[in-house]
Amino acid sequence: MNPDPRLEDYAIQTYEKLRFADTDQQGHVNSSVASTMIETGRVEVLYDPANPMYGQDCTFVLASQTINYHTEIMWPGLVEIGARVARIGKSSVAFEYALFQNKKCVATASAVVVQISEATRHSVPLNADSIARLEKLGGGAGS
Repeated sequence: MNPDPRLEDYAIQTYEKLRFADTDQQGHVNSSVASTMIETGRVEVLYDPANPMYGQDCTFVLASQTINYHTEIMWPGLVEIGARVARIGKSSVAFEYALFQNKKCVATASAVVVQISEATRHSVPLNADSIARLEKLGGGAGS
């Protein structure tokens, strides 16, 4: 992952407004909130009500996630979220993320989600349409 990412390096861009309730004893944004912001970066794409990525009777589950904090995230303010598809597997999608506050990268992350059958809870291959759409999310606006 690029050591100095820029928001425009990411095909998926969104944001979260920080709340005072998001802070911990040290006065910075709690790590569980950062995890939620990273989730936002993929959910808007995977679960778009107008055009969801999951197959019929399927859903996505989180298989792994790693967050690297570069500096504290402080309230108040906004956090801009960049996400992109790093790899597409048979039934999985790996994402890369960067979180920005005041135009500075405050964290980077990676996560893998797996499409599963809601009935059997076993992995299900991604369909061709979803793969084609995910492939377009592999880079930034200039890719």
